[in-house]
Amino acid sequence: MMEKMAVKTATQNFWRANWALMATALLLISGCASNGPYNSISDGTDSTLMLKGHDPVAYFTVGAHTLGKADIRADYEGATYRFASEDNKAAFVKEPAKYAPQYGGFCSNGIVYGIPWGGDPDAWKIIDGKLYIFGGPGSRKYFLMDEKRNIALADGYWKDEIKGSNGFIQRYKRLAIRVPHYKSGKELEEEWQRKQSPK
Repeated sequence: MMEKMAVKTATQNFWRANWALMATALLLISGCASNGPYNSISDGTDSTLMLKGHDPVAYFTVGAHTLGKADIRADYEGATYRFASEDNKAAFVKEPAKYAPQYGGFCSNGIVYGIPWGGDPDAWKIIDGKLYIFGGPGSRKYFLMDEKRNIALADGYWKDEIKGSNGFIQRYKRLAIRVPHYKSGKELEEEWQRKQSPK
């Protein structure tokens, strides 16, 4: 009898633990969903702050990542942007799509593989009048190895899979089910090294 009770108690504890894990996972996922398709942070009253508070207009006018001021801000498509000046804010409000980063501010090279992850405001490039953010210098150089192809791939994944989705779920889906053209960091570095070698 005691043995049956011990088994029953162990089974109940197992299911309680699993339900607790599932509930925690759902809370985490719902928390991630609140940022929608944006690589944003929470800072003060800004719950979906883009570019870690850097001014999107300054990339175009100054040619550098420039921290914006907390009291000069504007919202666009559910995200908040900060600006270094009132003039930059006015330019953004007039043409937000011109200045907002591509792919919700996620690393553009990650979006090539359907993975919305990372993106640092100090790793960037303006290509054909659009702002592209990268996870770091490595992802930037890999993206630029085949810029036109990578933009086409990223545009497709952004439009068809990522935009409006839950970034957390999309990220782990594509980490588990890789795109056909997936390359590891090692493979990308080897390709980059080959392209640097004199022929």
